Amino acid sequence: MKNLLGGKGANLAEMNLIGIPVPPGFTITTETCTEYNDLGRDKVVALLKDEVEAAVANVERIMGTKFGSNENPCLLSVRSGARVSMPGMMDTVLNLGMNDNSVQGLIARTGNARFAWDSYRRFVQMFGGVVLGVEAKSKEDHDPFEDIIADAKKAKGVELDTDLDVEDLKQMVADFKAACVAFTGQPFPEDPWEQLWGSVIAVFNSWNNPRATYYRNMHGYPSDWGTAVNVQAMVYGNMGDNSGTGVAFTRDAATGENVFNGEYLINAQGEDVVAGVRTPQQITLEGSKRWAVLAGVSEEDRKANYPSLEELMPVVYKELDETQDILEKHYKDMQDLEFTIQDGKLWMLQTRNG
Repeated sequence: MKNLLGGKGANLAEMNLIGIPVPPGFTITTETCTEYNDLGRDKVVALLKDEVEAAVANVERIMGTKFGSNENPCLLSVRSGARVSMPGMMDTVLNLGMNDNSVQGLIARTGNARFAWDSYRRFVQMFGGVVLGVEAKSKEDHDPFEDIIADAKKAKGVELDTDLDVEDLKQMVADFKAACVAFTGQPFPEDPWEQLWGSVIAVFNSWNNPRATYYRNMHGYPSDWGTAVNVQAMVYGNMGDNSGTGVAFTRDAATGENVFNGEYLINAQGEDVVAGVRTPQQITLEGSKRWAVLAGVSEEDRKANYPSLEELMPVVYKELDETQDILEKHYKDMQDLEFTIQDGKLWMLQTRNG
């Protein structure tokens, strides 16, 4: 059903049907994107409203959480999904539903204030960039959010985002919001429903952004295909040292060799793996040893500082290895996977033919 649900949505639904652990959610179809381009925001939101509210209620029921709650908040991810793979062309918003109330609820639920404020600052940064259009004014300028992060690390005398503490992250949220207000002249939206509709519309709009339009034209994809919108319960790879996130391939993407391989980061969210801010580690022991040889890292240093997921979380690794095998056989093709480990539990976020 890729034409209707988009590639990501169709594969999420199919993984769910064959018993793979997928965060609960729903897909707004590609046809709705086409309707949006014809009818505009207000009419499409009115047409979708009841169904989306019912679908969010279903996610709340499955997860045992409440959207916008200050005790046990349900946070959502909003991702695009065209019928063909268009990597990096369209937009994503994570940790949606964060506000000054729900951050307290997340702290109460997890007992982890740093995680909660880190999730909040990530949300404001993504929502600010994707939905509110807060960005560098020219090629010569820096991204305003990245400038704030760099200043915070410089003031603290640290190199990594993970070295910033709760108070640093609280200040960062305030600074990010101030940057949004300065850019838009409007207060940052606290209402989770306003955040959700803003993000859904931003994904629809991203179908026609310059990157996506150029990519479509280059590959000859029609503009009336549209993109689906996938809304899912958030699962967290940044909840501490028992959590992480990664990308993997059921075979070597460069050589075709039949070896499971990929990279992961502990205490991170998905974009961290590809953003280059930290050195990702290899999933398999064999891959880790190969990487160490190429990187000139001693075996002692590798084990101490860059252990494989197979060594660090053998139970989770075993489940991931079994899952990749099931998926390659099911789709009868090499698979490109994304996954998150939340507090020791594996969740699959995506599979696609590699």
